[in-house]
Amino acid sequence: MKHVLIAASLLLAAPWAAAQAAWPARPADWTAPLPPARSPVKRHLIDADTRGLGGFLVHVACGSEVDEAALMALLESGGVGASGLDLVRPELQVLEALRASNDVVLAPHVASATVQTRQAMAQRVLDNLGAFFAGPPLPSQAEA
Repeated sequence: MKHVLIAASLLLAAPWAAAQAAWPARPADWTAPLPPARSPVKRHLIDADTRGLGGFLVHVACGSEVDEAALMALLESGGVGASGLDLVRPELQVLEALRASNDVVLAPHVASATVQTRQAMAQRVLDNLGAFFAGPPLPSQAEA
């Protein structure tokens, strides 16, 4: 194996043009973009302009970072050897070519499905419901 590339928070730290220029997608055995949060700025980070990844793409984030049609073209041309996707966009409308490919592994985004995580999620719902009926602030309030 040559090396592994991991991009964890690149796009939060730089404007889009600078982040795109700094994106480390270059020949590697594995490229694993791990963006910390969903953002329109990161939409199709892996797209038709992605060149020379070689190796494998394992993507475990929200899904919108990968342009599935472009990924399929990269797989067919050999630009990417194989891919593992934890979630695609839009959900439940996976390209048939990705489903049929022997070079793609699709997972139903269940990496968090542990007893402990599900219990914590349920407790968060209960905490937020209790706070809602008691009055603000909510522990997990999302700002629109």
